[in-house]
Amino acid sequence: MNRVSDILSRKELLRDDIIFLLQLSGEDEKILFRHAAQVKQETVGNKVFLRGLVEMSNVCRKDCLYCGIRTSNSDVNRYSLSEYEVLSAIRFAHENRYGSVALQSGELTGKSFTDKISRIIARSEELTGGSIGITLSCGEQSEEVYREWFDKGAHRYLLRIESSSRELYERIHPRDANHRFDARVNALYALRKIGYQVGTGVMVGLPFQNVEHLADDLLFMKRFDIDMCGMGPYIEHKDTPLYSYREGLMTLNERLQLTLRMIAILRILMPDINIAATTALQAIDKMGREKAIQIGANILMPNITPGRFRDSYALYENKPCTDENADDCKSCIDVRVHLVNHEVGYAHWGDSPRFAKRDVPKGK
Repeated sequence: MNRVSDILSRKELLRDDIIFLLQLSGEDEKILFRHAAQVKQETVGNKVFLRGLVEMSNVCRKDCLYCGIRTSNSDVNRYSLSEYEVLSAIRFAHENRYGSVALQSGELTGKSFTDKISRIIARSEELTGGSIGITLSCGEQSEEVYREWFDKGAHRYLLRIESSSRELYERIHPRDANHRFDARVNALYALRKIGYQVGTGVMVGLPFQNVEHLADDLLFMKRFDIDMCGMGPYIEHKDTPLYSYREGLMTLNERLQLTLRMIAILRILMPDINIAATTALQAIDKMGREKAIQIGANILMPNITPGRFRDSYALYENKPCTDENADDCKSCIDVRVHLVNHEVGYAHWGDSPRFAKRDVPKGK
């Protein structure tokens, strides 16, 4: 038995084990991927659940140093979908049996924003008879706002930590009261307290990041006991401060492979959670999302944002599918999922088995 097989045979992976696995290549990496695929098959099976992604607005109060829609980027064509446009996208998802939608926006606070999201959630319940799952990804909010949206019918919330290292977090965000590491962590705890299915995630391949950071990220997710994860490779954007550090980074393909190893290890660490195959994977490799599905991911987020707005929600360069519309995405989902011997779980919320074990209200 080689060292990789020996590590994977253990009941619990230690930090040093994870650091070692994150640096695999060649045949050893394939052993890791095969093991993760087996764990996935035995726990969540070969169903892939859909979250129709609606990018509601690229207006953001944050100024994160890696993000293309940061508030100080004056070259962004700002937009906000109307409630009608968001609900039309939700109707499309419902009629095409997606089972669930993910409503994402730049981070805003205030009553008008809160009320708009509340109305969209409530009207989507009316529109679909309560049959479609609602995931929100609208950044840091107060516990009261999170509770209002939960009471209206949202049940999942994705808030990416981006890095669980305080030191690294502070290097990729402005050091001001609007970008506090503790506020991010406390928001995750507030979401858990309220009863959401809580998701988080990180970027892989950031400037200043090392495999020790990434190992700690995985252990943070396990310790927090997340229900779902969305993480992808860091892809730089030319209109951000971190772009100036691009020369010292690993290649995009190296970031892709490292992200795949992160997904595989997380599946082994937390066998029964939901893991998304993120769009950033596809930005590097046309089959990036499918590769992630093969070795651990079980969630796809087809973009159902009206096509004319997709170019403007540019968190990073070379975002894929910006020249398509929702019907284009729908037409290729089954084909791409079947290519890797999986099937789409239509008309289901696709809650993670881990969440099903919690004593909180459940979806279907």
